[in-house]
Amino acid sequence: MTSEHNVVQIALFTALIAALGLIPQLMLASGVPITAQSLGVMLCGTVLGAKRGAYAALLFMGLVAIGLPLLAGGRGGLGLFTSPTAGFLIGFPFAAFFTGYAMEKLSRLSVGWAAGLAAVIGGVVVLYAFGIAGMSLVLERSVLEAAALVTAFIPGDLIKAALAGVITAALYRARPHSVMSRG
Repeated sequence: MTSEHNVVQIALFTALIAALGLIPQLMLASGVPITAQSLGVMLCGTVLGAKRGAYAALLFMGLVAIGLPLLAGGRGGLGLFTSPTAGFLIGFPFAAFFTGYAMEKLSRLSVGWAAGLAAVIGGVVVLYAFGIAGMSLVLERSVLEAAALVTAFIPGDLIKAALAGVITAALYRARPHSVMSRG
């Protein structure tokens, strides 16, 4: 893979995360929106692998930090790093990395199963760890209270993880070399 190809892939997946923010969001009482952007983070890891996936999510986070309105609802700017969603946003690169890392380590499983399981590990477990920690700090609640606030997200995020598995498997069948996590 050439470095130019890597840069293009990272930019495309950064754009994918942003595009998934255009899908209408639902806002929960906790102030955290239900969006499709975490599916993009999962796909960064399952398709690009650990490092490139993390770079794509980190680029997305940087673009949001400088004020581009790329988060669901057209939000952007440094103020988001003090909001209830801060932990989730900060967790994006880590979630993509651990999704990709798990995908690379699960090479004995079929692509679809590996991607689905990796998306649960990185895109749900790791992302929730950051999100819950952030909510606990910002909302001045215990970790258990913050965790209770995000339980409504679990079914949707498990569906997104399954979708990441299906999408990654379909991409692998159509263009095996495009799934770099299986490189």
